[in-house]
Amino acid sequence: MPEGITVAALYVAPGTRLPMRAHASVTVERGRGIVGDRYHGARHRQVSVQSHTALHEAAELFGAPIPPELTRRNITVSAGVVPREPGALIRLGPVLLEVVRVAAPCKLLDDTIGRGAQEALRRRGGSICRVLEGGQLSVGDPVDLMVVAAVA
Repeated sequence: MPEGITVAALYVAPGTRLPMRAHASVTVERGRGIVGDRYHGARHRQVSVQSHTALHEAAELFGAPIPPELTRRNITVSAGVVPREPGALIRLGPVLLEVVRVAAPCKLLDDTIGRGAQEALRRRGGSICRVLEGGQLSVGDPVDLMVVAAVA
């Protein structure tokens, strides 16, 4: 596991278009997602993950900082490249996620962050995942973006 990558931030929005709220800890349920989040209970879109590394790259293109909570992603990791390939596994503390698809940035980002944010985040928006193993996830938990072991 790459040393030092951690959960940097956790965000939850109870409904569509409602502001993302930062949390120090969240409960992640297997096959359901983050308790209290708008996607809790969805079949495939249960949790979204992004990286500070990608946000910094996007900010350089955009020409201004991109606040993680305005991207509408649930989990921001401190560094690294979030896997984009369907089936890739990500370990965050006790939680195991499976990548379902790339998290494509939407037009709403141009409205909330500024014109050009959607384009700057293209290919840098993180991934949409389903929860294979749940648990209590906290800011500071270790992250492994390259889990290769098969799930039992």
